[in-house]
Amino acid sequence: SLQNDSVVAGGGAIEMELSKYLRDYSRTIPGKQQLLIGAYAKALEIIPRQLCDNAGFDATNILNKLRAKHAQVGTASLV
Repeated sequence: SLQNDSVVAGGGAIEMELSKYLRDYSRTIPGKQQLLIGAYAKALEIIPRQLCDNAGFDATNILNKLRAKHAQVGTASLV
């Protein structure tokens, strides 16, 4: 049973921020490059997903929380 599933900056935070940046950037360019950059952005999320799985957390739930936090304007206050 999970006692605390709050989001803590650390493992995977950099990869999530890079993923967000690349996804946003990919929406500004046309063609195959958009797909390639989007795929790379998705691949970066494998690291925090694996960390969640290894710790026994629900990876989908945690990654959704991380995406929401990274989507906020002030990402410096993720804790």
